[in-house]
Amino acid sequence: MKMPAMSQSEVHFETVSKSFKRRNESALLVLDQVSLHVAPGEFLVLVGASGCGKSTLLRILAGLETYDSGRVILDGQPVHGPGADRAMVFQHYSLYPWLTVKDNIRFSRQLRVVRDQLTSSDVEAASGRSDALLSLMGLSHAADYYPNQLSGGMQQRVAIARALMNRPKLLLMDEPFGALDAQTREVMHDLIRHVHQLEGTTIVFVTHDVEEALYLGDRVVVMAPRPGRIDSVVSVPFGRQREQDLKATVDFLGLKRQILHRIRETSGMKTNRDMLEQLSQQGSQN
Repeated sequence: MKMPAMSQSEVHFETVSKSFKRRNESALLVLDQVSLHVAPGEFLVLVGASGCGKSTLLRILAGLETYDSGRVILDGQPVHGPGADRAMVFQHYSLYPWLTVKDNIRFSRQLRVVRDQLTSSDVEAASGRSDALLSLMGLSHAADYYPNQLSGGMQQRVAIARALMNRPKLLLMDEPFGALDAQTREVMHDLIRHVHQLEGTTIVFVTHDVEEALYLGDRVVVMAPRPGRIDSVVSVPFGRQREQDLKATVDFLGLKRQILHRIRETSGMKTNRDMLEQLSQQGSQN
């Protein structure tokens, strides 16, 4: 099924810093002088140890968090809050339990701020758009189901379809497959790559999973913690036509080891064995 391509956003983070205030303590610096460019139509993935600020950076781009200094520029305009040009998919599906699948997908079109501006032709086009997304996500048979009748993978497909409903120029995804089992995650990986090729939207994706990052992304940004900053940027050399077998190849595994090494180095714990040895030494001393 061929769907019309979306407009594609371009993003610039320019020396962005962010601190969180803490009661009776000094502020905690969570992002320090982050500069990053996301090209139009790019699939960019952020990885790193816990506390590196990757989700905070995504929320800043979504307009859900403020920042202390620097600039965030989206298509030539500074980001100061949420906008209809962006859509976000979270790890937890956040579907409305009282709405069916098709009504969850169409929900944004029911908002007064949108509905008052719609013509009859807009309504007809929106209905066609939701039907196309149902088909693309393999949900046509479940259009009248409620969220509690769906598996986790199906619920996440509904959440992605809802995010795409208004043709956002930028799709932001914060560990959207983290709660799914391994087999369902593989299905979702191929689905989101297929969606990206059909729709052409710019995607910024956050994950802890290096294998997921390499399979999905055009580039992988490795972030370091305490405070959050960019350690390195890896261009993924596998082209956009990818199959699951890619994950077992020598080149893929080599790149995965390289990124895992950087994450371990920047987090201060090189290997799990290092941690176990430290714990063993502490136990013997006590």
